[in-house]
Amino acid sequence: MGGLLDGVNLRTQLVGHNRLELLLFFLDGEQRYGINVFKVHEVIQRPPLTRIPNAPAVVRGMATLRGKTIPVLDLGLALGQPPIGNDGAGIVIVTEYNRTVQGFLVRAVDRIVNINWEKVVPPPDGAGDDHFLTAIAHVDKQMVEMIDVEKVLSNASGAEIEISEKTVNALKATRPAQHIVLAVDDSAVARGQIKRTLDRVGVQSVLARDGKEAYDLLSAWLEKKDPILQRLLMVISDIEMPEMDGYTLTSKIRANDRLKNTFVMLHTSLSGLFNHNLIRKVDANAFVPKFDANDLAQAVIARIKEKEAETLGIQ
Repeated sequence: MGGLLDGVNLRTQLVGHNRLELLLFFLDGEQRYGINVFKVHEVIQRPPLTRIPNAPAVVRGMATLRGKTIPVLDLGLALGQPPIGNDGAGIVIVTEYNRTVQGFLVRAVDRIVNINWEKVVPPPDGAGDDHFLTAIAHVDKQMVEMIDVEKVLSNASGAEIEISEKTVNALKATRPAQHIVLAVDDSAVARGQIKRTLDRVGVQSVLARDGKEAYDLLSAWLEKKDPILQRLLMVISDIEMPEMDGYTLTSKIRANDRLKNTFVMLHTSLSGLFNHNLIRKVDANAFVPKFDANDLAQAVIARIKEKEAETLGIQ
């Protein structure tokens, strides 16, 4: 536990400095890929895997680690590359995304680097919709591709967005259509999930790909005295994004006298003790881990009711 807390304290120091630690690894060939260290539980040699009948090909099997069974996905195969061999070779990166623990099978792990999010850029516009990248970083003059893991997991699970009737009924006596939410996420899949959830709630959404784009948009609305700001219910922001992460976006909003009262909810696949420490530090209003449509919808509905009570002067 001491080691975990030391890690929390160490990584908390990165907040406000727009930095991240990146675990570099290889799939097929010499191209380096990266994953945020926040999401990594451990890195292990490939364990014995038990195949699952009728599972997608990308799921190579189940592994038992410390009494828990987790799925192991072939990350190369998920990206349309040759699969990691069947000879027992490879490394498994054990991660936590979207409230679940899973392993990603890769060919080899390189090292951990500490870089500035400003050095991380979105994929080029001409990349199309079929790629699995959220960002590109440059480390030691070499390109590192950061993978859209939400898209990998979504493709593997095939899960649909569902909101319960109970959640929908909670909208009664509210006026969701008068509100606008600015949703910020570098993953196209995640942006789509958020938009469909907000559509189901009846709230209009404006989408941004990263913190810089979102802050520039907020600044433009201020400059033009755009009435959209009067309807802005909240900013829903991912945390790890190129150019400006969600923690830095929140800090910049709080530092702007005309934006500082904006309700900010951080919505991320990063979860656990790290986030609760970091969210307090940047003064976010709320945190909802990815991705459960009901939890997200309920958080938005709660904010609608709070906002409408404020408007009516109800304490």
